[in-house]
Amino acid sequence: MKAVQFAHYGGPEVLQVYDVPDPIPGPEDVLIQVKATTVNHLDLFQRDGSRPVGTLPFTPGLEAAGMVLNNSQGFHAGDRVMTTRAVAAKGGGGYASKIAAPAADLVRIPDAVTFEQAVAAGLTSSTAWGSLFDLGHLQAGERVLIWAGSSGVGSMAIQLAKYTGCWVATTAGNNEKAAELHRLGADLVVNHKEQNVGHVVYDAGGVNLAIELVSTTLQASIDACLNDGRIVLVGNLGGQQATVDTQTWRLKRVNVIGGGILHTSRENEERILQLVADKAIHPVISRTMPVEEAAEAHRILESGEIVGKIALVHS
Repeated sequence: MKAVQFAHYGGPEVLQVYDVPDPIPGPEDVLIQVKATTVNHLDLFQRDGSRPVGTLPFTPGLEAAGMVLNNSQGFHAGDRVMTTRAVAAKGGGGYASKIAAPAADLVRIPDAVTFEQAVAAGLTSSTAWGSLFDLGHLQAGERVLIWAGSSGVGSMAIQLAKYTGCWVATTAGNNEKAAELHRLGADLVVNHKEQNVGHVVYDAGGVNLAIELVSTTLQASIDACLNDGRIVLVGNLGGQQATVDTQTWRLKRVNVIGGGILHTSRENEERILQLVADKAIHPVISRTMPVEEAAEAHRILESGEIVGKIALVHS
């Protein structure tokens, strides 16, 4: 089979197409012909060595959607499935044309949802759901700040929060992104390059919950919170260090929750895909590209100019 791998760390150019052996499924696995995957920031960090992967060569791809090739564990040949845990599969991640994934990691894709839509929702919506509801305990009528609204997680979190009946503030770096985030349902979009996000959001009424995807902006999230607010620390797109005013944090009684590596349950992932099928939420796909062009997809994601996801498709 074909797989896009890197044999050493470096820039996007280290991603190459290789012929590799087909995976051999174990008794708990399901063999899948991969049809689509996406590019995540973690793929970039793994490729450049800032998040070492251990064994090289390595096949990236955190999620994978495709067709079942064998009857196993209640799945049948032809079933349409997705996993947001493709790194646990034999054969590599979603940049491989075939994987043998544990049946316990698979969710079924509704007929009305394409493979590209499934992976574009995939891990980003699983993370968004986990941060908003599993850890953040967001309730209808509450107010939420979602950082990096144009990211995959941000764009899905905005829609899930609005679907739940919440007021949503988010951040963007230019007017074009701001307009797109308003179209997704955001009530307030703050230009983080020109405005003090924490003060603007607090002056607009403050929030009960902040979904922190940047980390270096933790103080701004605290500033934006109302008393007894919650912050779920999901990502560190801006870096791993933040300086905060502990007095403000203490007096507001803000609860900061470490998100770790967030996945919601398989049942919730299936609920999300059904919301996509019902057109209640819409995965934002910026571009669809052949998996053989993964290096260029990495360059595009690194540029920071896109809203939503890049889908990579296998022929």
